[in-house]
Amino acid sequence: MSKETVLSNARIVLEDQLLSGSVLIRDGKIADISEGHSTVGEDFEGDYLIPGLVELHTDHLESHYSPRPGVRWNKTAAIQAHDAQVVTSGITTVFDCLRMGSDEDGGFEKGEMRDMADAIQQAQREDRLRADHLIHLRCEVSADNVLDHFHDFENDNYVRLVSLMDHAPGQRQFQTMDQYIFYYQKKRGLSDEAFARFVAKRQEESAKYSKPHRDVLTKICHEHGITIASHDDATLDHVDEAIGYGVRLAEFPTSVEAAKASHKAGMSVLMGAPNIVRGKSHSGNIAARDLAELDVLDVLSSDYVPLSLLHAPFILADEVEAISLPKAIAMVTATPARTVSLDDRGRIATGLRADLVRVRRDHGVPVTRSVWREGRRVA
Repeated sequence: MSKETVLSNARIVLEDQLLSGSVLIRDGKIADISEGHSTVGEDFEGDYLIPGLVELHTDHLESHYSPRPGVRWNKTAAIQAHDAQVVTSGITTVFDCLRMGSDEDGGFEKGEMRDMADAIQQAQREDRLRADHLIHLRCEVSADNVLDHFHDFENDNYVRLVSLMDHAPGQRQFQTMDQYIFYYQKKRGLSDEAFARFVAKRQEESAKYSKPHRDVLTKICHEHGITIASHDDATLDHVDEAIGYGVRLAEFPTSVEAAKASHKAGMSVLMGAPNIVRGKSHSGNIAARDLAELDVLDVLSSDYVPLSLLHAPFILADEVEAISLPKAIAMVTATPARTVSLDDRGRIATGLRADLVRVRRDHGVPVTRSVWREGRRVA
């Protein structure tokens, strides 16, 4: 027997318009969308009904697993805490970022991220989790051990996104030494001599490993149908390289020039939602709002603050004249879903998964009131 739920008297955020009406959920899917007032079902009292948010890049799980330097928390407990926070932020599909390759921050031991992935999948099978969890592998291509770490995941169907990163000095995010000195010399308290050795080592590793590792990783991704992301592209040469590798997602471009070129080439340009909320980048790079005003911002990511993914679209709709609320919400729902070929979600449309969020927002920070994943209330 079919199970039905009616959500009525909502401001429904469709991909291209706002509609006052009701949504019928049947057997976990959206069965009907109707306009007008109704006395049937759960009365939204004019609250927004939006698609469940699709989060492509969050480092948030790491903060639960390693809450202090040298501390490792129980993996299942860390995953559940992370899951609870993302769902109450309106996120129903989350790509958990796992680091491949040791970089300046040390990274994780070989096998550690494989164990984390196994714990995520086990928690999913045991119905411990409320969001749908997939895996995003963040590959530090300048690290000598990145392929060794990556091979643990080669046949894992949960891996749907791989980003290619190089955090060596003079590369991408750290094109100027001023930024690198702040991040690594001052934070670590290194002497000038020790810092010079550190920089030379990282530059040598980048020159030796970066391109061959990119070649191998992109080949594997194309063979397995995994979406590829570039990371911190700064120049037109970086964008041309990304085009050559078949990149579909340009994460955190560090210049307007690179963002424009990536967007023009058909890549989805991703920036951090915290950047929108704060009005600037935490690392001194370009402001996401500037890209929104230039109409070259396609996707938002919560990065390190889950609730920012719900908050930022409302700020954009309020403050950027050319961006309507439906267009802003699409940056955290329809567009990220399409970018990683999740065509069954991200929009309120008949036949799609009933991943839905009830949001109240009269002013300021929006409030998540209820969340449904495949028609099941999970918050």
